[in-house]
Amino acid sequence: MTLTAPPSAPVGTPAPAPVPVARKRRTSTGGTASRTLISAVDLQRHRRLYFAVLGLTLVVFTLVFLFPLYWMVTSAVKSPVEYAQSTPTFIPHSWHPDTYATAWTNMRIAKYFTNTVLYAVGGWLISLLVDVGVAYALSKLKPVFGRIVLGAMLASLMLPAAALLVPAYKTVADLPLLHVNLLNTPWALWLPAAANAFNVYVLKRFFDQIPDDLLDAASIDGAGRLRQLWSIVLPLSRPVLGVTSIFIIVAMWKDFLWPLLVLQNPESQTLSVALARLSNTSQVPPTEFMAGLAIASLPMIVVFLIFQRSIIGGLSAGSIKG
Repeated sequence: MTLTAPPSAPVGTPAPAPVPVARKRRTSTGGTASRTLISAVDLQRHRRLYFAVLGLTLVVFTLVFLFPLYWMVTSAVKSPVEYAQSTPTFIPHSWHPDTYATAWTNMRIAKYFTNTVLYAVGGWLISLLVDVGVAYALSKLKPVFGRIVLGAMLASLMLPAAALLVPAYKTVADLPLLHVNLLNTPWALWLPAAANAFNVYVLKRFFDQIPDDLLDAASIDGAGRLRQLWSIVLPLSRPVLGVTSIFIIVAMWKDFLWPLLVLQNPESQTLSVALARLSNTSQVPPTEFMAGLAIASLPMIVVFLIFQRSIIGGLSAGSIKG
């Protein structure tokens, strides 16, 4: 058998450029891994500097975010004279923790706290009902103009919230077709909160990751669309439902401008609106007002500290297949 050499390239033909190969480093287990931005050698060489910069950055950002909370809590326990000083005191010279109890009684915080809880819970239920239904229809029912509807909903996110105040106010003041005035009622908060394009998009993206084979198998067994939603889609969507619920409740709790417009009756106002109204009167000392702000912010701080992992996990739950 005669061996022939492979044909050589014609004379004058430039040699092909070498294919770039990604640098890899060998790990302790014998495998290879791609090189990161900071190599292991550089990290070991400047280890102290790296952790010093990292620690300083964390401390600075922590102080930036926590200092307003500290200032609000400590301002409430100061005396009115110390609070009004031109030179602020970072550590109170005198402590008056009874200011919180006085603010709770004099400012009727319990009444407005109950109103806010009612609005938040009702808005959460109605928003989930509407958003889940819309997201399920766009994801699994595939309507004819589904993409156009989704695009229009996402386009509404580009508009500033202030630009929608006047049309939304005219809508709740005279509900189309029914001609009902919803001002000073919970529905003035619940219905606009249910039309949330961001929540619909998050739910739809998660529903898209649910295999259609599960729904087809349930359809063969006789399950209708609503039964598939209740028995298959919702149980699999607990992570994203949890994070969406947190977003809805936090948004309802901290909203100020819209409740200020639609809840003109003092007895039906939320806690944030009532505190702003009472702060304009001379009967409430500034220390009691700061105590009311601290009480109003406490529930949402607790919710965030408890469910912070659920927020991150719920948003990324449907982003990766497999």
